[in-house]
Amino acid sequence: MGLRERITAEMKTAMKARDATRLSALRLILAGIQEKDNAQKTGVAGIGDDEILSLLAKMIKQREESASVYAQAGRTDLETIERGEIAVIREFMPRQLSEAETRAEVVKTVGELGAGSMKDMGRVMAALKERHSGAMDFAKAGAIVKELLTPAKV
Repeated sequence: MGLRERITAEMKTAMKARDATRLSALRLILAGIQEKDNAQKTGVAGIGDDEILSLLAKMIKQREESASVYAQAGRTDLETIERGEIAVIREFMPRQLSEAETRAEVVKTVGELGAGSMKDMGRVMAALKERHSGAMDFAKAGAIVKELLTPAKV
């Protein structure tokens, strides 16, 4: 079962359980997927699981930013809603790699591709995104790649 079908099934379960909070979050996810489907100009049935994972990661990041703004403003009610949505979205994401695991994967990929300079950063990042879509924080991975490919100044 693909992600789209799993999310739809979870939405039906939330409807039957009358879980308004979960239902709202699942509807937001499906609306985001539908929006991506509509933006796609090709005749394909819809976006694939890798694109859905990318969308979910973006949704989590947006909600984390909103939750921190709400926390700073003292709006714990809105912060709680955002954190609840994050929890629901994370259920559909693969386990996130720790910083040590991310570093290990970056080092392995740099070695496999024989990357030696900043010119190779695009290739390394593309390979990481292909292998670890949704499971890796690519901002952190990019910093590690940059660190590894930048020559040390003596």
